[in-house]
Amino acid sequence: MKSLTHADYLALRRFPALDGLRAIAAVLVVFFHYGGPDWLQGWAGVQMFFVLSGFLITTLMLREERRTGRISLEEFYLRRAFRILPVYFVVLFATIAGSLVMGTFVSNGTGPALQYFFTFTNEFAGPSPYGQSWSLGIEQKFYLVWPLVAIALGTVVLRRRAGAAALGMLLALVVVNFTVSHSNPGWPLHYFSILTGVLLAIALHSPRGFALLRPLTNPVAQVFISLGFVMVHVGVKPMAGFLDGTGGIPGHVLVVPVYALATAVLLTSMVTPGPVTAVLSTKPMQFVGERSYSLYLVQTIAATVLALVWPELSGLGQAVVVTALGLVLASVLYATVEIPMIDLGRRVITRRRAKVAVTGGVARQGAPRSADPSRLAATGRARS
Repeated sequence: MKSLTHADYLALRRFPALDGLRAIAAVLVVFFHYGGPDWLQGWAGVQMFFVLSGFLITTLMLREERRTGRISLEEFYLRRAFRILPVYFVVLFATIAGSLVMGTFVSNGTGPALQYFFTFTNEFAGPSPYGQSWSLGIEQKFYLVWPLVAIALGTVVLRRRAGAAALGMLLALVVVNFTVSHSNPGWPLHYFSILTGVLLAIALHSPRGFALLRPLTNPVAQVFISLGFVMVHVGVKPMAGFLDGTGGIPGHVLVVPVYALATAVLLTSMVTPGPVTAVLSTKPMQFVGERSYSLYLVQTIAATVLALVWPELSGLGQAVVVTALGLVLASVLYATVEIPMIDLGRRVITRRRAKVAVTGGVARQGAPRSADPSRLAATGRARS
């Protein structure tokens, strides 16, 4: 059983096992919030999402630049907007409506937190029924800033300066977490997980980087890496105040980087076909993974409905039923909001490309022979 080659990796159109990882991460988070056993370490599911986001977004950018010679910021932001915002705001408005009906709009924290929800600074909001959206605040700022940084560096192509910049940002955030006082201690650390995924994408896209990581893509190694990851997952336990005895520096400062790096190793092994990849790519895993974003957002609504109709349920039973009900709601959102809006975004991008192509063609037909060659080259790149 051979390891994946760099050419094979670059030829992959999608990574099927990632649906399974998303499914596991989402279910872990729901179980963590609603009665699942502590040994499952469900809090770590969000960190897995962060690593996956950094890896996938950067990989898409790298491959776009490799294919077209450029990165379209407009198309990047359009794709993100149509993918993330519709479901986010549908669930937010449903949460607002439910709070108003129940007369708890202010008391449950929804009203005071709206300024954060509408500006994607969710990680600084107080407790509320939409509190799980704190991670969207982290990710949205990454989506906004990282493409700009990448293009400012001459695109994210595998130049040392791009990798060095991402590493520098990562280390700076860790330093900030130790030295700066803020209302949400530990928030910069979550970018460690995202930037770990960024660095992994850069490494795998590079022939040299891939050569170093290639042994991890062997199907046999995949099994042992998966077992090792499970051991890390159940073994990392945040301990508040571990460093200073006062709780001022959360134990996550120690365990999040370890978990992020373990996830990166696992993710590397999952890009290749193998026994674990086969399990993670099954239809049930794909089903949950495709709905993981909506499931993550609707978990509080599902739990609220359950509390109204079955208030005595608790523990593992509560976790299972909330997850099942959340999947029902997520499936409705997936079919009525997510897919239609993603398709609409694709149509908008297609129309934009057609418009740019027509405009570019007219510009070339009307350009004088003495026109600036660099300007024509820029026009050609815009059409690709």
